[in-house]
Amino acid sequence: MIEHLNPRIIENKDWATFLFVLAFALIAITKSAYETRFSEFSRLIVSDKYAKIYRDTSNLKGSFIVGLFFVQIISFSFFILMIMHAFGYAEKTDWVLFIQIATFLLYFILAKYLLEKIVATSFNIEEFIDTLNLQKATYRTYIGVLILPFNAILFYHDGIPKSVLLVIIGIALCISLFSYFISIKTHQNIILSKLFYFILYLCALEIAPYYFIYYWISKEVA
Repeated sequence: MIEHLNPRIIENKDWATFLFVLAFALIAITKSAYETRFSEFSRLIVSDKYAKIYRDTSNLKGSFIVGLFFVQIISFSFFILMIMHAFGYAEKTDWVLFIQIATFLLYFILAKYLLEKIVATSFNIEEFIDTLNLQKATYRTYIGVLILPFNAILFYHDGIPKSVLLVIIGIALCISLFSYFISIKTHQNIILSKLFYFILYLCALEIAPYYFIYYWISKEVA
């Protein structure tokens, strides 16, 4: 007769499996609908052909970027959840926390975009900001698609070293900095003519938001 029964705790990962399947399905659909464009997009880090061809700011609201926008939200949300899990601040199967992270990212990106449009109009640098937003959205989407498979591996496997996460963060930061470099190089004449406004823009909308987020998070976990 069994005297003691140790309950087996089964973590619910069905929600994550559904989201991973959805994200990969969106990528497959986008690739099928825009085969040539997706091929150039996949080579973004080694070739600037995509940036030269699809430089019209109307592409920012096109179905290609919008479709993959949801992929990047899913991907970044999972990655943030994996970081929090690796450093002992959360369980990676916490779907409520995932929803909170995804919601925050969604509103943060959209609010930042609208605020940038207002500032650009005030400083009369709409052309540069629109192009910069397109570059940022393109490279941010690229990073989201790139790290999605790693998110799946990190989620379904335990004991992955923290150094792997740090390497992925480093690569993502390098790609982001590269996108800024391309935008600045392309519009250096506009930037030099409105250098003061550009510095204000960097401080107010590219540095301050991330500093306050870091300060808030570090204060919460302290």
